[in-house]
Parts: sequence; structure tokens; C-alpha cells
Amino acid sequence: MTTEPASLHAHDEGEEGLAFVPRYDAAGLVTCVATDAASGEVLMVAHMNEEALRRTIETGDAWYYSRSRKALWRKGETSGHTQRVVEMRMDCDQDAVWIRVTQAGGACHTGRRSCFYRAVANEAGGAKLVFVDADKTFDPAKVYK
Repeated sequence: MTTEPASLHAHDEGEEGLAFVPRYDAAGLVTCVATDAASGEVLMVAHMNEEALRRTIETGDAWYYSRSRKALWRKGETSGHTQRVVEMRMDCDQDAVWIRVTQAGGACHTGRRSCFYRAVANEAGGAKLVFVDADKTFDPAKVYK
């Protein structure tokens, strides 16, 4: 007979149950990964506070918390490049959110469809970034005035 450590049972409801109990970090945030619902492409990684998570669930639009601006924001409120949530999932210990979205326009503030437009290459001198899927879908200077 196998005995599981007691620490595994301490999180049963959050990790194995159906209770929605997000675990925010010390700053009151959970990490959110947004992917394209059709292709599975990773579009962006951002953070949500309790209000952003609540508004996302209530409205079906992606809401985030900007750590640099210290403000809540709805994706696309300035650019028009909105994210409509198709499905939301929590990870096993409920400290990260995955949303599958339909993305209108580009997800990245640099003008690209995805924030992940550079690959890491291992070269003789060490790691180096190289552009992949880096075509711009919009001009950020025209969108963010």
C-alpha cells in the first residue's frame, strides 16, 4: 500500500476539486497565458489581479493588470486589437490562467501578432535572439498616440 505525503492532501480542493480558488502572488497577481483559439499560437503572457480575472469571466473580454502602469486594462481598449475569450483554464495549483482567445489584429504592442517573435539561438558566443514570425500587423506609432 502506498501512502501519499500529507502535504498532497492540503491542496486537494484547490488542485483536485472544482472550487475556483485562484492563488495570487504577493503582489496580488496571477500569470495569464493567452493563445489563439484556432491555431494554438502563444500570443502573449500578462498578469491579472482579482478584478481583471473577475471582469474577464463576467464579460468574456480579456482584462489584465499592467505592472508598469499599475492599472487595470481591457485588451484592445486603445488599439482596437481585442481578445474575446473562448475558454479559460486554471493550472493545477490555481496560480496561472490560460485563456484561448479570438484575437482581432495583433496581440503585441510592438505591432506583431504575437509577443513571441524572437527565438533563442545557441551560438559560439552564447545565446542570441533571432527574428521569427516577426512581420508587423500594424504600426504601433499610429495606434498608440
